[in-house]
Amino acid sequence: MLNPLAAGSRLVRRTIAFQVVAVAALSLALLAKGPAWSLAALAGGGAIAAGGALYGVLALGGGIAPAIGALARLVLGLLVKWLVVIATLFIAIAVAKLPALAVIGGAVVALVAQVLAMAGGHRNGNP
Repeated sequence: MLNPLAAGSRLVRRTIAFQVVAVAALSLALLAKGPAWSLAALAGGGAIAAGGALYGVLALGGGIAPAIGALARLVLGLLVKWLVVIATLFIAIAVAKLPALAVIGGAVVALVAQVLAMAGGHRNGNP
């Protein structure tokens, strides 16, 4: 039996795992440039991963609901995700004075990993 909520939760977990691995690899590569660059990549990628995890909890955590409730959870999750991402990027660049290129690079790598994780692995045979 197909359970879309369980499938969505599995997709969120797989996406977060892809993002963590990709951002960790970038952070290790940037360690040669300096610890601030490595930390900046972790901050940028961590912002995307944390926002995605929070989105998954808010959007998929309420179980089966009427359409208006489900849509409200999706919109709320999306708003909170991008609020967390923007706030974290601002704090990393403006307050902590981490290298902006590395922060943005970490965010971009996490977003590319998100797309790759979501694009691959149709396990139920549907295209």
